[in-house]
Formats: sequence, structure tokens, C-alpha cells
Amino acid sequence: MTPFKIFVVEDDKWYGELLQHHLSLNPEYEIELFESGSDLLKNIYKKPSVITLDYSLPDIKGVALLKRIREHHPDIPIVMISGQEDISTAISLLKEGAYDYIVKNEETKDRLWRTMKNIRDSLALKNENILLKEELTKKYEISNTIIGNSPAIRQVFTLIEKAANTNISVSVTGETGTGKELVARAVHYNSARSKYPFVAINVGAIPRDLIESELFGHEKGSFTGANSRRIGKFEEANKGTIFLDEICELDFNLQSKILRVLQEKEITRIGSNTPIKIDSRVIVATHRNLAEETKNGNFREDLYYRLLGLPIKLPPLRERGNDILLLTKYFADAFSLENNTQVVSFTAAAQRKLLEYAWPGNVRQLKAIVELAITMSNDAVIDADDIVFDDIRTVANFFSDDLSLDDYIYKIIDYYLEKNDQNVVEVANSLRIGKSTIYRMFKRFPELKK
Repeated sequence: MTPFKIFVVEDDKWYGELLQHHLSLNPEYEIELFESGSDLLKNIYKKPSVITLDYSLPDIKGVALLKRIREHHPDIPIVMISGQEDISTAISLLKEGAYDYIVKNEETKDRLWRTMKNIRDSLALKNENILLKEELTKKYEISNTIIGNSPAIRQVFTLIEKAANTNISVSVTGETGTGKELVARAVHYNSARSKYPFVAINVGAIPRDLIESELFGHEKGSFTGANSRRIGKFEEANKGTIFLDEICELDFNLQSKILRVLQEKEITRIGSNTPIKIDSRVIVATHRNLAEETKNGNFREDLYYRLLGLPIKLPPLRERGNDILLLTKYFADAFSLENNTQVVSFTAAAQRKLLEYAWPGNVRQLKAIVELAITMSNDAVIDADDIVFDDIRTVANFFSDDLSLDDYIYKIIDYYLEKNDQNVVEVANSLRIGKSTIYRMFKRFPELKK
């Protein structure tokens, strides 16, 4: 653990030692005492976690020293300690960047103790956020984001790298379930904007009367139900990336406002006349043909050219060859690890069945099929009979929603029970599983027993 290092700068030796002793009562603090500003500057290379600074030093005035430290080391919190109870002095020091202003009196020790705790907690949270962002960046490294080695997917990798090295707008197209948001996240987390927010919004999932407020925000009282100010997604994504999924669903009238935002780089909240400057990279995605939608008059031509930027087309899973098997193993291993179950393997017949299927639901469907096969199987080897997808396609829009595995299992069992008049034996035969598996499902989903 990195030590919490406190530099105490105090020309009154007795008072400085008093503060040093008081702070040293916390064994996790390392305290160094200095009697002048010049001594502090000679040792600042040691990178203290925080500095307490006497306002009236003999060689360098406190405010001048504060400015000097802030200029070269803006991340070091500085606590000013002074015998003056002058409010205007305190305000001016806080404006110059001091973390706190503490007056020398009988409460100084307790106040300083609380301030150090607050600073340490704040630094710990900041470091935790840095680690989380580093983990996110690692998670979304291009090779970790999209699994595959086919020529089509390697071309996607190349385009992601090119997009990540610039601020160009990106338009991602591909069938539902091909991983368009994964591509957007990979571009963001491998770019210079990775330390700032990635904000995703499905344009088609927001009601038309709410989408403008969702994108641009609103002021309190701007319309019925606006009980407080709301920050919009564009403002939330400032310095980062905003991902507009299903962009073709955007209302035609609102498209002109999006165009203005991209041109002027500013937004105006609903109910306000004050423009707010923003700097957000825009990535859009759609499963439709955006050029065709524009040609047919459903999408503004000027906005189309503004958003097109670097186009990335994701290939459907059926065109990715052996990537299907790579993804199968990836999803199987991840599911086994997450659920603490045995690692499974797929027979040659099972692999052929996977390769020969058309995969209308693409990668999302493959993931669900693999997880279902593992759940339904009674051993660690998945054979062709364990992979069920032909009858699944007769269930209307089966893969149209993002459901949990439990929800998919429920739908499948419920479907076959209805189809076979609640005959457990027939359901087990249809799904090629043991009756005990059906009874286990009854325990997990009591409502299946009708």
C-alpha cells in the first residue's frame, strides 16, 4: 500500500512538532516537518500526499508558496494553517486552490485530523476510479473485445485501431446481435478519451416525447413533470464518447437539432437559453442500411454525411467460419467460470452442427444456445443432440429481446410444456434431456407446473 505522506510546514518549531505528534497517532501516516518554504521546495520531489502550510512563513509568504506549488504540482492537496481569523484571507486562499483553511486555536488538531481523513478518503476513491478505468481499458482492448480470427473480423480490428487513433465520427452497421456496442466501446477505451465517460443510449428505446430531454437535458419547471434540472447524455459524455444506437429510429425533426449540436459543438437544455459547450465524440450504430434510409427520405442527408465518418460494417456470424467455434469455447468457458460448473467440450458432431447453422440472431444467439446446452446437459461433453435451435425459431421473436439465461430457459420449457400438454416425458424426449432436468426446472420455476 502506498504510504500517506504528510509534509508539515511550520516555522514555529514547537507548534510544528505538536502537529507532527498529533498526526503521527495514526500509524498509517508518514510525517515530515519543515520550518521554511525553501526546505519544502527542496524536498517536494518526494511527492507528498498532502501539505499543511503555515500562512506566515519567514522566507516565502504562504499565498506565494501556495501558487508556486499549485503551478507545478496541482494534484497535491494543500491545507493552509494560520493564526488569522480573517474571512477574506480564507476566501482568497481557497480561490487560489487551497483544499482547506484552518485557524490556529484549540480546535485545530481535531479539525486537521478530520481534514486529513477526508483527503485520504478522497484520494483512495480517486485511485480506485483510476484502477477501474485501467481495468475497463484492459477489458476493452481490441483483442479482448471481439473474439475471432476470420479475415472479415480482422478487417474490423484494423478499422477500430484507425478510429481509436483519431477523433473521427464512427458509424457501425451490422445485423442485430453482431456486437455493435462492443465495437463502440473498443474504439472509446482504446482512444485518448478513455479516461472520460462512455455514454450509450438506444434512440429507438426512448419515447419520442422524452428523447430530446434525454439527449440535451432540461431545466427545472421547463415542462410538466420536470421537477429538477437534468443533465442530458451529450453533456454527460463531455470529453468522452456518446454512442447513439439505432440512430435510424431518431425522429426526423430531432435530426436537425442533432446536426446543429455536431456543427456548433454546444447544446441547450430544454427551458434554457444558455448554450453549453461540449466536446463529445459521436459513434452511431444501426442494423439498417443508413445510406438507403437517407435515399428514401427517412434520414437527413446532411446529418448522414456528418455522422458517416469512418464506417465499420460487422459481418454476420454465418460469414465468420471458424470464429463460431472460437466464440463457442469462449462463451462455454466464461459460463462455466461464472457458474462454478465443470468445463465442457464439444464433440465433432456438435461443432459441425454449430458451423452449419445460419445464426439469424448472430453472436447473441450463439451465446444463449451455448449456455442453454451446458445447462441442459448432464455431463461435460456437449454432443449434437444437446444443441437445440431448430424449433426455437418457431417461437415468435425469440431473440428479439435481451433476456437472461433463466428467462430463455423458462420460455423454452414453457413452450414445450404447452406444445405437449404438460407431458413431462414428451418434453424430455423433444428436448433430448432427462426427466430429472425438467423436474429441476420445476423447482426453479414453480409457475411452470400448471
